[in-house]
Amino acid sequence: MSKYRSYVLPAAILLGLLLHKWCAILSFITPYAIFLILLLNFVAVDIRKLRMTKLSFWIMLFQIVVSISLYYLFRTVTHNELLAQGLLIGVLCPVASSVVVISCMLGADRETVTEYTIVGNLMVSVIAPFYFTFIGVHQDMSFWTSFLLILKKIGPTIALPFFVALALQLVSKKANDFLAQYKNYTFYIWAFLLLLTLGQTIDFIFIHGKGNGLNILFLGIASVLTCAVHFSFGKWLGQQHGDRMAGGQLLGQKNTAMGIWMANTYLNPLASVFLAFYSVWQNLFNSWQLWRHDKK
Repeated sequence: MSKYRSYVLPAAILLGLLLHKWCAILSFITPYAIFLILLLNFVAVDIRKLRMTKLSFWIMLFQIVVSISLYYLFRTVTHNELLAQGLLIGVLCPVASSVVVISCMLGADRETVTEYTIVGNLMVSVIAPFYFTFIGVHQDMSFWTSFLLILKKIGPTIALPFFVALALQLVSKKANDFLAQYKNYTFYIWAFLLLLTLGQTIDFIFIHGKGNGLNILFLGIASVLTCAVHFSFGKWLGQQHGDRMAGGQLLGQKNTAMGIWMANTYLNPLASVFLAFYSVWQNLFNSWQLWRHDKK
């Protein structure tokens, strides 16, 4: 099956387009799929040995500084608040919970990717509420209210599989090793999850895109450029710290479902179209990377 895996993601994109209404109905499955993906990846590493790396620090710094800088730059130069918000949420958006699936297939270090999956999401849960106290439609909402709201959204899908895996490693190594042998199946779970996620975002564009053609065009162009910068700069950054592939995936692969939720909750909902497009670009690029990797 490995020789067909580079075609799985484009197929998910196509099916998401054709079945977008059904994908929106089945969206309740998403958190369960993320939990299973993370659990199978967490049991495959020794969680007690995870340490924050310099690469993680620089990626976090990039997301924090560049997101707010682009927001003010584009708001000042273009006077387009919608585009500025799209760039803000597009850069700040947390790393995808399932980033370890593709990253490890491409040769990234599993421990490095797993560590930033946890740390990067926690960073966003702190920085995003701070930004939303002076940007967006809920500036009257306190930092702590926003923090708890975002943490409630991120926490269960990240923290629960982490603590379950840690408990297994401490109490029952045999059960942990049993689950770890199925870690390679996470790619196919992720492909199904991708189908649901893309279907939901495509359905969202169909619903909210009417009468906003020019803004959607601007958001689409900005998203593909941002995606290219994320992957290329991330790979350069990763190369400086001994893991080129991890750097590219950790900065480039986004949890677009979470980003879309934050945009819909705190910003102009149309800004989430940026991430809907970004989801397509990042997965097309990942498909190309898998094809190129398998060909080699």
